[in-house]
Amino acid sequence: MSISPARKWATLVVCCLAGLVLAIDMTALHLAIPGLIRDLDPTATQILWIADAYGFALAGLLVTMGGLGDRIGRKRLLLIGMAAFAAASAATAYAASPELLIAARALLGVAGATIMPSTLSIVRNVFTDPKERTAAVGISTGVVGAGIGLGPVLGGAVLDHFWWGSVFLINVPIMAAILLAAVFVLPESRDPRPGRLDVPSVPLSIVGVLGVVYAITESTHGGVTQPKVLVALGIGLVGLALFVRRQSRLAEPLIDVRLFRRAAFSGSIGANLFAMFAMVAQSLIFAQYFQLVLGWSPWQAGLAGLPGALAAMTGGALAAPLITAMGRARVVALGMAICAAGFVLYVLVTGADGGYLPMLGAMVPSGFGMGMALTVTSDTILASVSKDRAGAASAISETATELGGALGMAVLGSVLNAAYRGSLDLPAGLPAGAVDGVRDSLGGAMQVARGLPEQLAGQVVRAAQGAFLDGMHVALYCSAGMAALVALAALVTLRSVPKVIEETPADAGPAETLVPARQ
Repeated sequence: MSISPARKWATLVVCCLAGLVLAIDMTALHLAIPGLIRDLDPTATQILWIADAYGFALAGLLVTMGGLGDRIGRKRLLLIGMAAFAAASAATAYAASPELLIAARALLGVAGATIMPSTLSIVRNVFTDPKERTAAVGISTGVVGAGIGLGPVLGGAVLDHFWWGSVFLINVPIMAAILLAAVFVLPESRDPRPGRLDVPSVPLSIVGVLGVVYAITESTHGGVTQPKVLVALGIGLVGLALFVRRQSRLAEPLIDVRLFRRAAFSGSIGANLFAMFAMVAQSLIFAQYFQLVLGWSPWQAGLAGLPGALAAMTGGALAAPLITAMGRARVVALGMAICAAGFVLYVLVTGADGGYLPMLGAMVPSGFGMGMALTVTSDTILASVSKDRAGAASAISETATELGGALGMAVLGSVLNAAYRGSLDLPAGLPAGAVDGVRDSLGGAMQVARGLPEQLAGQVVRAAQGAFLDGMHVALYCSAGMAALVALAALVTLRSVPKVIEETPADAGPAETLVPARQ
């Protein structure tokens, strides 16, 4: 079916807006937590589940929903997901108890799992020209990156005037408007020879991915040696092993695991995973740095991250012409090298009395490089398969991103906390009952300081802030090292991938290599 240029770009706008709402929603909850704690009085465990239920449901269902979209139609699945997301947002906003809020957040994750792979696979099917596809993927990646930065800004602005549920309620009219536009704008696409959905593969993929993500996430709260972490990790790995084994033997698999034999595909997936691992440093660390070290409000802290998000959009938009000039491997390597340099610059310009303007010299290049690299890897993943299987490929890409984010949170969070405790120099005269709270985290130290005499409180705050900065710098160095390793790996795994990738035939075998497009 021929699609006019105007409808192509209108389709991209709709898909970008849907992804933008998801990205904004991911970061809005963090600002709403203090308000919902006051209103709903959840336990510490319930707070963790409120924060994690969305991500667990999303990660566990991405592979299933990607394959389902290929079979029943990506537009149809996207419309269902948009409607479900709007309804779940309303339920989240008006949840009257912690239990209902956890359930509503899980439903949001289910809906998000239908939206994320559908938008990217629709873009892949509409933009069949290789150069246009790369540009469209770059725009889409950049918009999602901007949404992550916009979340705290919009959330902070709304929460200054309304109750905590308002950050979710604003999703309803926005998603309804996007849904209405999608009905008329989006073309339908599906795999013409999808085969039947292998039912046993669905629970195996869910158990496998969810077990690993749960284990990684829970390890940040109490270490990797907890029995529940070890059990969840074991179940997840066994589930994934059985899933891969089943997929390799099916004539019509949920995902073709043989795709990982292609260096372009597996290399891009690995780059996405570890790039997200490194990028988590910004969201993990700087929200605390801006608020607890520099004393900024949540809205100011969110606004401070916008230049990095805009730089990521710019990097994504410039990726296509850079590929033509340099090739895919070099663009990814250059992007991650710039990102690594940005992380090192962060160490040099951040301190207890650090200014914001010097930070821009680190924030802009790190965002630009990350946007550039992720655009190329995402486009390469989509181009590695036929457009009929774009949903499954998109789901694998999104799952790797989720795993990378969870792994980054766990590892970098542990590194930061260990360095914080190791360099913390407690002042003399601190009550014994306050020691554990100060050693737990910078936030805990600030809370303890409120109940101490003024002079001792000042000593505790300065000691905790100094220790946090030490831990932050160690985590940033780790992120820089990871980004540099991704850059080197990209030069090897993507070296044979052509600048412009020819449309992959629907019956292409997984062992076939990518070939240059005809000029």
